[in-house]
Amino acid sequence: MARPKAIPLRTRLLLALTALIVLSLTAVAVGWLESRSADATPADIAPANDPGTARAQLAELEVRPGRPMAGYSRDSFPHWATVEGQCNAREAVLKRDGQDVVVDGRCRVVSGRWVSPFDGATWTEPTDVDIDHLVPLANAWRSGAGEWSKVQRREFANDMVRPQLIAVTDNVNQAKGDQGPDTWKPPLISTWCGYSVNWIAVKHHYKLSVNPAEKTELGKMLDRC
Repeated sequence: MARPKAIPLRTRLLLALTALIVLSLTAVAVGWLESRSADATPADIAPANDPGTARAQLAELEVRPGRPMAGYSRDSFPHWATVEGQCNAREAVLKRDGQDVVVDGRCRVVSGRWVSPFDGATWTEPTDVDIDHLVPLANAWRSGAGEWSKVQRREFANDMVRPQLIAVTDNVNQAKGDQGPDTWKPPLISTWCGYSVNWIAVKHHYKLSVNPAEKTELGKMLDRC
């Protein structure tokens, strides 16, 4: 039987060098991916209350069909009012919800980094980010805000104390429109707990009603907490 032909030394060295290069590149790639994961900000909506409190508040909300939209306009809710220094509510939320946010001398946001909790997308241009009214203005109107004074509607539209304003991806916010949880939910299911808890907290504070389907869906979303 013929003996196996020996592999030349030069070939063996080349093979060893190639294997070493592949291992090094793999280690670098793994390290890069791990660093990317470590730097990433998880998309989430921090709940304002615990689920038990949210369920108790939900039980206290008036349940009724939506009121007529007659007389509604966005101008009925004076929004983006000045809330601190030269900053209006929009600029203040962009500063609060972003990272490494840079503003000019008039508090206009120039740059930063925002992770939208609705869809997990990351943005670095403030024009790609909308400030969502968690409970939309038109939804609030149907839920009782049509009976408020303009001063009350101004407070609601610029409320940075309750979890009513949040920086999100612009086209996702536009897809939401004025819908409630019975017809629209954030694309990221992981945010449904915080979204429902905070929706309830806002409606409870302002004594806004919910329709029957909305209450049912909120209860289901709380089941994910």
